[in-house]
Amino acid sequence: MSAGAELTAVSSSLSELTKRVERILSELTPAEEDRYGADLLELERTLGAATRRLERLVSPAR
Repeated sequence: MSAGAELTAVSSSLSELTKRVERILSELTPAEEDRYGADLLELERTLGAATRRLERLVSPAR
């Protein structure tokens, strides 16, 4: 498999993982939000940045 194809697959997986974290964040109870909220928000931001960077890598040049 070529590097481009691998990166596209990783980008897709990372995007799905980001969506799962977003869903978890939206469904946290108040107690869970106190325990996990800040770290999950940071994780969501980091995953989002990684996803955008990978998408730029695999997108055709403009």
